[in-house]
Amino acid sequence: MGIPMDSNIHAPTVSSGPTSGGIPARDLSKLSMTDLMKHKEKIEEELSALSSVLSSHGVNMGTSLTTFDGFPRDDIDVAQIRTIRAQIIRLRYDHKEAMNHIEKGIHAHFASLQSARDSTATSGTTNGSASLGSEANTPETVMGGIRPFAKVNSVVSGSPADRAGLKTGDAIRSFGSVNWLNHERLSKVAEVVQQNEGRAITVKISRKEGASDHTVELDLELIPRRDWGGRGLLGCHLLPL
Repeated sequence: MGIPMDSNIHAPTVSSGPTSGGIPARDLSKLSMTDLMKHKEKIEEELSALSSVLSSHGVNMGTSLTTFDGFPRDDIDVAQIRTIRAQIIRLRYDHKEAMNHIEKGIHAHFASLQSARDSTATSGTTNGSASLGSEANTPETVMGGIRPFAKVNSVVSGSPADRAGLKTGDAIRSFGSVNWLNHERLSKVAEVVQQNEGRAITVKISRKEGASDHTVELDLELIPRRDWGGRGLLGCHLLPL
């Protein structure tokens, strides 16, 4: 996600008001699941934008803002960076809270389905609700990555992604510990890649076979590497869904 910047990278580019990233405080317990998901996505957009501003300054959340002898650096806008970092910390907390409510909502939904199934079984009635307790409909599988969150837009021949078996058009259901609930506009995928250079990452994908609507689900082992002869650690481009 790019952010237009002029020649003065120290010019204020984000608000520094009392709310986290400009998102007003909300009582999450009163939001529907749909509104919770929209709220989560809004937070992720704000986090992505703020991270881009930090990158434009050449810093991240862990970069030192002082010189070796303890004085504030004069090559960056220390005050703005501190403000942005504080907003990111608040937004991360807000995102965690939203995730907690989403997970509770999912579990409550499936608990209700389970209760309905048990009630049907007790009454001796056999109908379609008997399948509600199947593995494909459990909270664990839904939260664990059944729903795709990214699509493979391109794969470079001979790259780690290519060797793992990824193909253009594949839908990513989970990337290591990252899934549709926590990918934060794919920023978490980048973190997993950086943290696992040289180590295998399990990537769960869905792939359409030929011109048919038949879809297969595959588990691939992807090893991020720098020495494969191209740019980046993966050699592929992902797009959020």
